[in-house]
Amino acid sequence: MIGPDVARIAERLGLAADTATAIGQLAAETGLDVDAAYAVQTALLQRRLDRGERLVGLKMGLTSRAKMAQVGVDEVIWGRLTDVMRVPDGGTVDTGAYIHPRVEPEVAFLLDRLPEPGEPIGEFTDAVRAVAPAIELIDSRYADFTFSLPDVVADNTSAAAFVVGPWSPVPDGLENLGVLLEIDGRVAQVGSTAAILGDPRRALDEGIRLAGRHGVRLREGWLFLAGAATAAVPLRPGAHVRAVVEKLGTASLRAAS
Repeated sequence: MIGPDVARIAERLGLAADTATAIGQLAAETGLDVDAAYAVQTALLQRRLDRGERLVGLKMGLTSRAKMAQVGVDEVIWGRLTDVMRVPDGGTVDTGAYIHPRVEPEVAFLLDRLPEPGEPIGEFTDAVRAVAPAIELIDSRYADFTFSLPDVVADNTSAAAFVVGPWSPVPDGLENLGVLLEIDGRVAQVGSTAAILGDPRRALDEGIRLAGRHGVRLREGWLFLAGAATAAVPLRPGAHVRAVVEKLGTASLRAAS
């Protein structure tokens, strides 16, 4: 795909996000493949950087079978996080700023050094300074939250906002901790960190490998969202959302009424 097409697709997706207006899928119309879709994602990021946002980390998408089944895509993907996407723990978001927002419980890593591609899980754990419960707010820019693999990659894996709870040392048994997603005090989803590629640390390994294919290396001090432990739940105005991860604690946000 030639450069001008990448720029045009990125502009369409960026405007859709800025105006909270759904658009139709683009891949079939434009012939977008996955490699070109990551080029669009890079152009979308540059659009954000040009208006003063700062890259603070990466995120994984579709790391659980529940999420793959929910959106009909079967390949792990990665996207970018900026400082403007971050919501303080317990903070409030305006659902009107999004098209069809959904929330999901996650595990976040804080990187202490640069992990090497292919570094064994047992060795690169010391690359992680801390771990935390998290919530990701996703918001596909496509109508009906329906897309192909290139579509969702180009759309920065539906990234919209995220909350990170308190940081703590990496606990024993990270590969199988209980996870709850609560909406207004009621359990909406039950899962386990095992749903994140069998171990959230594997998601970090995959992120290093996949991002590296496109010349992106994780940096010291970056955040890394490992992916959802359950299916996502629609975020309604006025809702209070809490993610609970065994041994790690909680992260929360509230949707403005």
